[in-house]
Amino acid sequence: MTQSNDHPYLHPTRIDIPVEIRVYLIMLLNSTLACTVDLHSHVKQAVWNVKGPDILPLQALFATMATELAAYADLMAERIVVLGGVALGTARTAATQSALPEYPSNLAEGNAHVQALGERFASYATGLRTSMTHATDVEDMGSAALYTDISRGIEKRLGLLDAYFHR
Repeated sequence: MTQSNDHPYLHPTRIDIPVEIRVYLIMLLNSTLACTVDLHSHVKQAVWNVKGPDILPLQALFATMATELAAYADLMAERIVVLGGVALGTARTAATQSALPEYPSNLAEGNAHVQALGERFASYATGLRTSMTHATDVEDMGSAALYTDISRGIEKRLGLLDAYFHR
């Protein structure tokens, strides 16, 4: 089992990724986890507060997006634990660690929520691609594949948000 006294919070694992790289990956994944938890809360804010003629289809779309983000957070947390780390996914951690801008609290109309979520999904997608590159650079194909899979789903939802304005 690989373990280092230099990293007392790293749990033993039989994964043959060097300790220093695992520590780096765990920090990278926890950063993404914070953004994922934060983005989930943004989408829930939209579900709860959207108004207007498209309320029902938008609530359904936003609810689906929230469910997917919760699943992505679980996958991210699982990868962190597999690497011997501790998943840091509380709302307080997300609030202090997320790179996403705060979600506006004064939105009501569907168009405004779609616009705000689109901006945040675009930023999140960029972060996923950057993290995918970092994971690839340290030759962790498992984490890179996770980022790739999540990126595909996020970009699909971003495409739907973009398409909303072109109907």
